[in-house]
Formats: sequence, structure tokens, C-alpha cells
Amino acid sequence: MKNQRPALNRRSLGLSFIAAAALASAAGAWAQAKPIVIGLPIAQSGPAGVADHADYLNGAKLAAKEINAAGGVNGRKIELKVFDIDIMTPEGTQATFRKMVDAKVHAIASPFVLIPTPAMEAVARYKAPYLHGNTQEASLDLVKANPSKFSHIFQIDPPETFYGAGFPAFLEQLQASGAWKPINNKVHIIREQIAYTQTISKATEAALKSSKFELAKVTDIQFPVQDWGPVLQDIRKTGAGVVMVNHWVAAELAAFAKQFAANPLPGALVYLQYGPSQPEFLNLAGKAAEGFVWGTVYGAYADKQGQAFRDAYRKEYLASGGVMGLVYTGGGYDTVKILAQNWKTADPEKFDEVNAGLRKLSYRGVNGFYSFNNPQQAPKHYPLEVKNIEQGMAHLFVQVQNGQHQIISPNVLKEATFKPAPWMAK
Repeated sequence: MKNQRPALNRRSLGLSFIAAAALASAAGAWAQAKPIVIGLPIAQSGPAGVADHADYLNGAKLAAKEINAAGGVNGRKIELKVFDIDIMTPEGTQATFRKMVDAKVHAIASPFVLIPTPAMEAVARYKAPYLHGNTQEASLDLVKANPSKFSHIFQIDPPETFYGAGFPAFLEQLQASGAWKPINNKVHIIREQIAYTQTISKATEAALKSSKFELAKVTDIQFPVQDWGPVLQDIRKTGAGVVMVNHWVAAELAAFAKQFAANPLPGALVYLQYGPSQPEFLNLAGKAAEGFVWGTVYGAYADKQGQAFRDAYRKEYLASGGVMGLVYTGGGYDTVKILAQNWKTADPEKFDEVNAGLRKLSYRGVNGFYSFNNPQQAPKHYPLEVKNIEQGMAHLFVQVQNGQHQIISPNVLKEATFKPAPWMAK
């Protein structure tokens, strides 16, 4: 008996078309509901960077939570996918970035890597947007020199050179305010040996040449610092009115602060470059932290918007107490918010469209004003590159007062006036 094909009438054909359309509609809805995935290379262990990376992840998670609670981006949720990374080696850095490419993430959001080139090369052909807080001129130079190859790479903060360029200007402003009278105008730089701190030191030395202050000496240190004793002896012997400890690891700066406070150089203003922004500094230094000054070219403001973020962050992560990091918490939060805003009008699957949108985007975050519409694809420094604070990232100078971090400069953002440290003459 021959097989017979069932007869198809108009009714059965109509039902078939309806069923097919329903399946297509369901498939489209499913595709639309797929999450937008952001890859985060976050150091889980290692001798340095873990605290900043944890801060960044917390900020990113808070932003994603707020976005998803409001319905996501055009109905799609933000999903954060964390990849462990060894930021101390080029091999470890590149391996993690290749994993994110293999995972086909829609964007990469990174607090920083210590060696930027391997990370950038690993994603050179994968054109998903890569937003990072490397704070390095080297990253910006690569983008500017290779605009086609690295068109999808954006730095979320000004480079480290402004730590050096902005420091003498801060000293002059502080002196002019009358809140501080230096014992002399000499600056003693304690310099760590990685490229990041070397660049800062060179920029400081260059800026001092055209300021009221002068370089007294440069003392080199090597990470990890096992003993601050010889450095402290050198500081007291040199006797400079300003001591700039150009090092970024919070735990080691806390050890320095405790030893210095126990046997200080009377009258000296002591500036600890960046590291005190990490929670470990106050936790480890305790009362010895009082009076030290530190700075960052990228940090959470304490204005109305910044304070709202700080309050939300503390409620989410520090409800039972603790110290909040003041730099990469806001960086992670702002980066996810920036991507989400851009994805409202740019298809996350179309990287060229997304990157073009980021280059045109202007965004005021908790860490300042973001614009990538320049050859380096990075925000501008306030006040050295832009004179309007709402057009750039403010260089924040902070002092530990009564166990708390207080912004003392710039004036438009300051929470408190500089107070003489315990080792300064009354």
C-alpha cells in the first residue's frame, strides 16, 4: 500500500501559518529578553589591586541592581559576569581578556590592569566596548596612535600624569588660603618603581620647576616595602616641608603612617598618593591616619548626587559598619550606568553602533563628567584641562580628619578646611 500524503486545505494551511507566526513571535520575545552581559575582569587574590577591584565590582552590582529593578534596558536585564584575573603579569592579563572574548560578552568593564597593552591587544579584533580605569597615559597614547584598531576602548578617568601636574598647584592654593604655612618650600618624593608611579614622579618633578616649590630629593622604594625605617630616617634627615609618598598600596601606606606618626618630621605636610582611598588604610592605620593628605584624579564626589550614591552604597554593603572605598566604587557604578544609557538607543549586539554612541555620549556620574569625544577617548581633568567642573573629572584632595576622609579641594566640592596634622606646630 502506497503512503498517502494528507490533503492540505485552506483551514489547515491557515493554522500552520498561525502556529509558525506564534513560534517566531515567541522566539523574538525570547531573544529580546536575553540579558545584556558585561564581562568584569576582577582580581580575586594577589599582592595588590584586590581592594580596588572589589570596590569596583560592588559599585557595578549596585548599578545593575537599580537598572534591573527599573525594568532593565528595553526589557533586557543587565548581567554581570566576573572573570578572575592576574593583573601582575601580561600573560595572566591577556588570558582573562581572551576568556571574555570567547564568552562573547556585550561589553568589558574593568577597574584597571597594571600592564595595559596585553589587555588591549587581546580585544583588538573583538570590538565590544571596553571601558577601563587604568589611569595611564600609555593606554591613551595607544588609542590615539591607533584609532581604528582601538576605537572601542575608552578610559573612564584622566591619566596618572595629572597626579604630578596637579600636586604643586594644590600646595600653592593651600598655602595661599592661609590654612597651611609650610616650614619650607622643599618637596621630598618617595618613589615606588612601577611605571605608574614613575610617571607620576616625573610629572611632579616637571611641575615643580614652574611652581613656588622645589624638589629636595627623590628616594626610591621597592614593592613590597618590608621596612619603612630607612625611608623615615631619610625623611627626617632631608627635612623637606612636603613629603610625597608616591605609592598606591593601602596596607603598606598604613604601615608607613603608623611609623611616621610615632616619630614624625615636625611641621611637614605628608601626602600619600591615592592608596588611602582603599578601605584598608583607615582600618589598618587607625588613629595614626589622622592628618595625612591624599589625592585622586577620579573619585566619588560628596555633592548631592555623590552623597546619594554613598548612602545607597553604605546601605547595600556597609549596613553593619565599615569603611567605604571612595574611588572605584563610583567607577564601577558609573560605567554600568553609562553602558545602560547608551544601550537604550544602540543595539548591544551591534558593536560599531554602540561604540559610536559612546563617543557622542555625555554623562554626569557620581565621579564627575564623562565625555569620550576626543582622540584619547577619555574624560578631561579639572582644573588643568577644563575650567568648568561640569565638563571634566575633578582632581580631589582629601584629608583624614577625626577618622573620616574629608574632601579639602577643590573649593567647589570641599567638605572641610585643611587642619594641621597632629605633628604640626599649633
